[in-house]
Amino acid sequence: MVTIKTGKRVSQGAVLLCAILWSTSGLFIKILEWNPLVIAGLRSLIAALFILLVRGLTRRGGTGGSFKAALKSGPFWAAGFAYSATMILFVIANKMTASANAILLQYGAPIWAALLGWLFAGEKPRAGHWIALVMVMAGLFLFFSDGLVSGSHTGDLIAVLSGVCFGANSVFLRMGKDGDPAGAMLLAHVITAVICLPFMFIYPPSPALGAIGALLFMGILQIGLASILFSYGIQRVRAVEAMLIAMIEPVLNPVWVLLVTGERPAPSALAGGAIIVTAVAVSSLIGGRHWRH
Repeated sequence: MVTIKTGKRVSQGAVLLCAILWSTSGLFIKILEWNPLVIAGLRSLIAALFILLVRGLTRRGGTGGSFKAALKSGPFWAAGFAYSATMILFVIANKMTASANAILLQYGAPIWAALLGWLFAGEKPRAGHWIALVMVMAGLFLFFSDGLVSGSHTGDLIAVLSGVCFGANSVFLRMGKDGDPAGAMLLAHVITAVICLPFMFIYPPSPALGAIGALLFMGILQIGLASILFSYGIQRVRAVEAMLIAMIEPVLNPVWVLLVTGERPAPSALAGGAIIVTAVAVSSLIGGRHWRH
């Protein structure tokens, strides 16, 4: 019994640490004065190399049987491209709008996943999902209610699309017969690097020591180690529990940015974000209760 409880706490801790690492993305994207496509490409290149190294050291190498089998699956590739689009769009959104806007708007992903699951996998949304969707729409209205005065609405829209892609990623992973979440993340990083690295020749990054340090932190810890922790934790705790633990990410993300850069999200964005996060929590709890019964 003690071993089971300890194992569960380790899994919960893995998800929590993953969420904390993810929450630093907005800050480092803000302070790194490079083109967003260059940031996304180099970050994913470093993350892919780190994940390959860890998988190799743990004898679960990226060229292992499960990964090779998954590469033959259409949904696996679709999940890789969807998560790649999630990362690219999120970096762009962080450069075009407030970090709080980017993370809170992306956080509607579970609701989009419910709708996309209905469209692609025939998983009909429950009543709780429809209620959550209405709440998300109300939250989006608050984000866009001030017109174009702030000049950030294009970034807000890109952040919404990032959330839609993140939701699609989870749907395609469920559709795949050879489920390999860690492998799909690795594939997504490779795809992102291939798409984005050529932009280095158009927008050459300045090789400042601080910028290189920030990039290494993002690639190795913020998204590389976080991906490994998430893949470990999500297989050992219920999805609803992981979702609720991960809610620390949208809370901490704007806090880091505020403390370092002084960027303050608009009150309407905070209100809209609070509604979206509440909608996701309600939907997750309803889904978890249904699963238990």
